[in-house]
Amino acid sequence: MQEEVVAQIRQNLQGIRRRMAEAAGRAGRDAAAVRLIAVTKYVDSQVARAVAAAGCADLGESRPQELWRKAEALADLPIRWHQIGHLQRNKLARTLPLLALLHAADSARLLQSLEQPAATLERPAQVLLEINISGDASKHGLPPGDAAATLAACRDYPHVQVRGLMGMASRGGGVEQARQDFARLAELRAELQQQFPEFSLEELSMGMSQDFEVAIEQGATLVRIGSALYQGTPYQK
Repeated sequence: MQEEVVAQIRQNLQGIRRRMAEAAGRAGRDAAAVRLIAVTKYVDSQVARAVAAAGCADLGESRPQELWRKAEALADLPIRWHQIGHLQRNKLARTLPLLALLHAADSARLLQSLEQPAATLERPAQVLLEINISGDASKHGLPPGDAAATLAACRDYPHVQVRGLMGMASRGGGVEQARQDFARLAELRAELQQQFPEFSLEELSMGMSQDFEVAIEQGATLVRIGSALYQGTPYQK
């Protein structure tokens, strides 16, 4: 890979981290409480390696087959893999051993299906409930009104550890609409935590390249950044 591309990714990453810190400061939060997940779904393994070399060890993929491929290619690096897109149940057994966190636990059936492979691994599956907070029909995720019953069902899955919630802002709604969507997701997380104190719902995965700053201002602990990482390179979208 050209040295200038690697240098540009490193510069972009530094700029994103600076903006993250500024957003956390505006909200009176510690910047260290927010983690950046670098989305590598549109780039190849070589570019993903450059992102990791630039200082981001948390990489996110939408398609499990691509996660398998990159995890194999980058097996020499201490990467924490995040599944941020829909995961079909027939791909659980191969995907779960590779994951640090599944952001897209988007149905009660998927959560139930996680129990057996996680028990076989003898390692709890770390998951977030994906909530369709915007109500967009094109998005995956649980309706907000189903979140409590779904979380209650997880009491029966000792090898599934729900760590919090994930959501996306409305399509085309702009920054202020995103702010409202993220505020509702944060409010739902607080309500669920009060209702289910036995779960540690400390994570809020929300915010992407176009809206991660308002997500941090509303309490995001994980932001999923893709296109902003690749600005000025042949890989920008």
